[in-house]
Amino acid sequence: MQQVAINGYGTIGKRVADAVRQQPDMEVLGVAKTRPNFEAETAIEKGFPLYAAVEERAELFAEAGLEIAGPVEDLVAEADVVVDATPSGIGAQNKELYEEYDTPALYQGGEDADLAEVSFNARSNFEDAVDADHVRVVSCNTTGLSRVIAPLREAYGVEKVRATLVRRGGDPGQSDRGPINDILPNPVTIPSHHGPDVETIFPDLDIDTLGMKVPATQMHMHSLNVTLEEEVDAADVRELFADESRLFSIPERMDIDGSGKLKEYALDAGRPRGDIWENCIWEESISTVGRDFYCFQAIHQESDVVPENVDAIRAVTGAADAQESIETTDETLGIGL
Repeated sequence: MQQVAINGYGTIGKRVADAVRQQPDMEVLGVAKTRPNFEAETAIEKGFPLYAAVEERAELFAEAGLEIAGPVEDLVAEADVVVDATPSGIGAQNKELYEEYDTPALYQGGEDADLAEVSFNARSNFEDAVDADHVRVVSCNTTGLSRVIAPLREAYGVEKVRATLVRRGGDPGQSDRGPINDILPNPVTIPSHHGPDVETIFPDLDIDTLGMKVPATQMHMHSLNVTLEEEVDAADVRELFADESRLFSIPERMDIDGSGKLKEYALDAGRPRGDIWENCIWEESISTVGRDFYCFQAIHQESDVVPENVDAIRAVTGAADAQESIETTDETLGIGL
């Protein structure tokens, strides 16, 4: 049983902790928080040992009536692997700690790519992360793009990718984010950072990306145009995607016309927190004109990287190969809407 530490128990960390707990070959050794809040209380209620991420704030937990198991250093020292789910930039500061205790670490997509040896997507480059000491699980958007690009490259070859990303202004709990009533080119320069990030997974890929932010919290939306190396029928692409467990093709009969209904569907289906771990691709949008492929897909920014973190744990510890890990993760989480 791999002993997994979760440093950062927020939007991503709490979801990864729940996912790790469901794995037959992993245990959550503990979670670390910088301050007491409702998530810290929830962690204790769920039976996760709680550690103080900042020594100077340890007494705040006692003042709040929350018992901690010790400082984060103790957690890292005992762990087989640590998942750093701290805010962007904090992971880089924590790297020295992980190296001090010789504990392999996973970072999230908000960190710079050069922080880690490998940028990771389970479907695309699992083997590159085997036995690595520092691995970066790429962002929600890069994860979503990579899951589509990988099978297209393998089946038809890819000449060029063009993607427009309409991004949510903030997560539901991020009251300080925006825009409130605006539509922003973000960034206004081209390409957005997403294209270069995808190239950390596919170094030889020709990809251009544009980004916008809108006043929504539900999900991101991608408009994709991929020029393939051969002509293909849309029906063939639909069949190709049907074999990809983390691609959910939304059939017309479901009458799901946007991210709001997608989230409602996930809640009705009993998904924890209404999480959607899969790319959600409108089947009607899957189109081809000659060698050009098109589609719309929605990406749940709070959860699509969760199974990737679980698979990355197995990669860095050498616990399973790609197929075995993905199948186990999918089965335990119930992936496949």
